[in-house]
Amino acid sequence: MATSPERIPEPKMDPDALYLEEVFTDRKIGTLRRMTPVTKTGATDASRAILYIGETQVMTAVGTLPIVFEIDAESLGDAAAKFGALAKAAIERTVKELQDLRRQAASSLVIPQGGMPDLGGGGLGGLGGGGRGGKIQLP
Repeated sequence: MATSPERIPEPKMDPDALYLEEVFTDRKIGTLRRMTPVTKTGATDASRAILYIGETQVMTAVGTLPIVFEIDAESLGDAAAKFGALAKAAIERTVKELQDLRRQAASSLVIPQGGMPDLGGGGLGGLGGGGRGGKIQLP
């Protein structure tokens, strides 16, 4: 079912929640993003804390899976020092969540009320035998 253009909400950016984003990388394991809060005019907003975000990738059977996590740090160096342990924890958490999703999908098999239908002795589609409704019958 397609959504009409009138029903799509207009995306609005919050001018009071802006950040200047800087990206740092070691070109091996991942990236650090330093998110410096700024005002509407682009000046640094000292009333809000600088945020550090870590990002790495894991190869899966279906392709690359990005792993993103927040780092509680006082400086860029502190964030880099904490990166490894937090990346490992984020990867482990993501793997567990994927396993849980897989388990939920496998357990959501729907079995009709009354159990499995009688396929009868006829083989293909329950042709022949049984006498219950719901089967294909030939004239």
